[in-house]
Amino acid sequence: MYESMTYEIILQRMLARVPDTLDKREGSVIYDALSPAALELALMYIELDVNLKLGFADTSNGNYLAMRTTEMGIDRNAAVYALRKGFFYAANNVPMDVDIGARFTIDTLNYIVVEKITTGQFKLQCETAGEIGNIPFGNMVPVEHIDSLVKAELADIITPGEDEETDDSLRDRYHFRVRQPITSGNIYHYKEWAREVAGVGDAKVFPLWNGNGTVKVAIADSDMKPAIPALVTTVAEYIETVHPIGATVTVVSATGKPLVIAAKVILAAGYSLQSVYDSFYTAVQSYLKDIAFDSTYVSYARIGTLLLSVAGVDDYSDLTINGVAGNITLAGEEIPVLGSIDLEV
Repeated sequence: MYESMTYEIILQRMLARVPDTLDKREGSVIYDALSPAALELALMYIELDVNLKLGFADTSNGNYLAMRTTEMGIDRNAAVYALRKGFFYAANNVPMDVDIGARFTIDTLNYIVVEKITTGQFKLQCETAGEIGNIPFGNMVPVEHIDSLVKAELADIITPGEDEETDDSLRDRYHFRVRQPITSGNIYHYKEWAREVAGVGDAKVFPLWNGNGTVKVAIADSDMKPAIPALVTTVAEYIETVHPIGATVTVVSATGKPLVIAAKVILAAGYSLQSVYDSFYTAVQSYLKDIAFDSTYVSYARIGTLLLSVAGVDDYSDLTINGVAGNITLAGEEIPVLGSIDLEV
């Protein structure tokens, strides 16, 4: 909005207000007095432009975006601590109990015992919030010595850790709220409720799927892949607290539709097959995330366009998806998941 308010323009406007009978040339007292002020005003207009953009959801970011969305009752999802299952053994692989509050370390991360499941099995919470808590598996080392403990193993993910919600995700939920006709328990309302749970990337709602008063909600995780059982349970429990009385709600994970893409490519000079593969893989992943729950098919033509747009590809032939040269249909609860890509020269 203020692109025209440059230092040069502001300075010339200021000098134009000084009578021509006075010396206004560069290096004169008047010029040297006005020049710093013009520079400060130009910087002020830059700040005004930045602040103007921060006031609108489409161009805002960070805390300013969160303040904008909060006005519509949409808060940024905080980072979630991973909850994991741990196994503890004494000599001869005999399960043994450990104290609640005992701490263990693996791959620079610490986990704390928070709840007993059964003898030798406990729930542990990562002390670092985010997806990083989902990564390590295997042997842990106690932070402090525990008598008789021979082996401590970090195993299943009970509740996945999630990073703090991104600006793009928060902005998308905000747009969904203000642009969709969300009213008491309609399709859009159930979709919004599902997406309010940290870790849910998107949801698809099937009203009356099993008769009057029934609703099915299929969810995908934040990577637009099938959700793990723990996330399905969390979403189901949350929707039970907010949906209208009388509705019978079923929450399920989306079903992944594996895709195997194969093609022959003609490489441009100076490009390797690996670099082309990496770029194509990233492009396909992005495309599949964009169409999950929004399209009833994977477009053969779009996959071909993505391949041809990759730097280093002059042309391609024999492109197939799951062995056929055509679109791949997606059923109601299916989302596309990239299985593998096979490129040949």
